[in-house]
Amino acid sequence: MIDFVDPALIDWSRAQFALTAMYHWLFVPLTLGLSFLVAFMETMYFRTGDLAWKKTTQFWMILFGVNFAIGVATGIILEFQFGTNWSNYSWFVGDIFGAPLAIEGILAFFMESTFVAVMFFGWNKVSPRAHLTATWLVAIGASLSALWILVANAWMQYPVGMWFNPETARNEMTDFWAVLLSPVALNKFLHTVLSGFVLAGMFVAGISAWFLLKSRSVPFALRSLRIAAVFGVVSSVLLIISGDFSSRIIARYQPMKFAATEALHDGRAGAPLTLIGIPSQDSATRFTLEVPRLLSWMTFYDGDAFVPGINDLLHGNPAQGLLSAEDKMERGRAARAALRMFQKARREGDTVTLARIRERFADPVFHEQTFRYFGYGFLNDVRSLVPNVPVTFWSFRIMVGLGFLMLALFAASWWFHARGVLPSQRWLLRILLWSIPLPYLAGQAGWIVAEMGRQPWAIQDYLPTVAAASRIDASSVQVTFWLFAVLFTVLLVAEVSILVRQIRKGPEPSASGQPSSELSASDACSAEPSQSGNSKPDSHE
Repeated sequence: MIDFVDPALIDWSRAQFALTAMYHWLFVPLTLGLSFLVAFMETMYFRTGDLAWKKTTQFWMILFGVNFAIGVATGIILEFQFGTNWSNYSWFVGDIFGAPLAIEGILAFFMESTFVAVMFFGWNKVSPRAHLTATWLVAIGASLSALWILVANAWMQYPVGMWFNPETARNEMTDFWAVLLSPVALNKFLHTVLSGFVLAGMFVAGISAWFLLKSRSVPFALRSLRIAAVFGVVSSVLLIISGDFSSRIIARYQPMKFAATEALHDGRAGAPLTLIGIPSQDSATRFTLEVPRLLSWMTFYDGDAFVPGINDLLHGNPAQGLLSAEDKMERGRAARAALRMFQKARREGDTVTLARIRERFADPVFHEQTFRYFGYGFLNDVRSLVPNVPVTFWSFRIMVGLGFLMLALFAASWWFHARGVLPSQRWLLRILLWSIPLPYLAGQAGWIVAEMGRQPWAIQDYLPTVAAASRIDASSVQVTFWLFAVLFTVLLVAEVSILVRQIRKGPEPSASGQPSSELSASDACSAEPSQSGNSKPDSHE
């Protein structure tokens, strides 16, 4: 049976996990997006035989490799924390949560790490077709790795496909496909991977803009910026669409998180969309700029639909079929009491009571009306169900605002490049260079909404964080928190230093021995694929 632990331990365990996750997410999205950009660039080299495309591919491949190596280190530490800091969580749902993580390690990560060796060291050892295949498999493997991690995270937000076994006090998977194909999992995967694509597009565009501002390797920079702009526009549009679906899914399955993102305290029919304002944890948002009825329409495709607010979810709204938090807490306590009674009967050998309670836990009605609120039985204060409203409100708007800004930058870059005047638009090049941090900021804001917005839950409705942590001393978590903070900062500084050094060096020399910083006249003429002919590289390069 899960009991409470030291509140200080909960705070430090959450802080340590957040620290690790936020550092990890500085590396993962670039890996996801840059792997596909590199694969696209190598495809152009394979199709055209243009050595300029090979040089372009190899330059961005090196930057991908540096980022990939450091991202792996932070990811391993992140997974270990489920066993060290959150062992109660791992016991309660390890049969479900462990499955996608195991698949990620066995299938996706090994696939990715195997072919990355061919990708980096196989240029002159395998055929061009085999090398291109390896590059694409690395990109696909990176996304498959993200898929299983995000399936696990989505299950925490929307737990499905499981049955609670009172014999072991553990949840067991009953439907793998329900876990994999839940609407939360599918949309989270698409939205998260697309955010990585946008980040990689801005990364390549910004660095390419630096080369253009320095008048270095201009054909290389134009080639890279063009593909980044097209990639960025397409990814940004798809990201915005998936974000719209994501908000609708959150409104259905995590209404408290949705209400916090909108700072909506009192539910309304025909609810307006608040663009900006000054939110409060306990009262209505002040100085708002609103679009009438838009929130209701975006959420339910009905401008007159009722959108529940924080107070509706806390105090109940019978007219809208909403239970109060107190009712849910009572049902949660009843579910916990049934489990305690079962454990007592088993200790005492009371077979009659055991059989009766087994039937009760197997009853779908009991599960739907009582056990689904199991986690509420650990809570004493209804206000603990409300996440940090101002942080969630502003994080959501930062994420959305930066998403639209990056779409505009990609579109402008594509437009000026198509007109052949991009190098002269130095104002845009400077904006692109200084915009490299923006997708990182947007990604971090998105994860703040996703994770802080679902507090106090480790598993939505089933297990709060106060019941999920390990029984360890808070001081040990404090020590490791600061050790990890120093370690991750050193790794980040090291990566940035290596990347900056490699970028300043410029594109690597091509196979023909041309200098790294500038292309030859023949390569310059072939900077555009339409001018490079159709010859393919020979099998020995």
